[in-house]
Amino acid sequence: MRDDEILTGSPMEDSWVTLEQLAAACSVEPAWLQRHIDDGLIPQAESVAGVWCFSSISIVRARRMSQLERDFDAVPELAALVADLLEELDELRARVGSVDPG
Repeated sequence: MRDDEILTGSPMEDSWVTLEQLAAACSVEPAWLQRHIDDGLIPQAESVAGVWCFSSISIVRARRMSQLERDFDAVPELAALVADLLEELDELRARVGSVDPG
């Protein structure tokens, strides 16, 4: 998978990207991601045989966090809290949208 392939489109089920691919997708350095993983701020990350792998959920979360930190000069913990709230809001909207009114 090329780095630019994960920059557009909708989240992919059952697809995983590496730390370097995720960093490129979020326009951050891999060290930025590693610090956030070490601090427990990107919980959807998995280490398989010493290689970090990230799901589409991680892509959305990391992008949100990097944008919040950059645009609002937010500290990482605040960016993670806002990302948590936005994820919950997305989930609630999906539930409401899937309710059959009939």
